[in-house]
Amino acid sequence: MRVVIAVVGKPRDRHLAAAIDDYETRAARYWPLDVVEVREASARGVTGDVVMEREGERLVERLPSTGAVVLCDERGDGLTSPQFATMINAARDRASDIAFVIGGAFGLGASVRARATRSIQLAPWTLPHEMARLVLAEQLYRAGTIMRGEPYHK
Repeated sequence: MRVVIAVVGKPRDRHLAAAIDDYETRAARYWPLDVVEVREASARGVTGDVVMEREGERLVERLPSTGAVVLCDERGDGLTSPQFATMINAARDRASDIAFVIGGAFGLGASVRARATRSIQLAPWTLPHEMARLVLAEQLYRAGTIMRGEPYHK
C-alpha cells in the first residue's frame, strides 16, 4: 500500500512549500508516500475547460493503475479526521494504493473524475491548490497519529 498525492503545479510560495514539505515528511512516517506534481497547462487563448482536461490527462497518466483514486473537491464528502484515518487504514488493510488528486486553478476535468472512486472535501469552500495540498498533507499526518493512538490529534 502506498499513498499518492497527485497535484497540478509546484508550490510557488516558499513558506507554503516549507510547510507542505514538513507535513509530507511527517506523513511519510506513517504511510509510504509518493508525491506526483504535474505541470500546469497554459491558459493562453483557451478556455478553463481545456486547461482542466490537459491537466487532467497529465494527472491520469501518473496515477497508480490500481487502487482508489480520491478527488479533493469542495463538492465531495465531508469527513472527520477519524473517518479520514479509517479510510486510509482500510486501504492499507486491503494492501491497496490510494491516490489523492488536487486539481489546478480551474479544477478537475472529466478524465480525472472518470477515474475517481470517491470525492472528499478538504473544506466546504474552494482552496487554492497549494493550500489544499497543505491541508491534505496535515490530515495524512494526523491520520497516522490517530491510527497509532498518538496524542497529536487531540
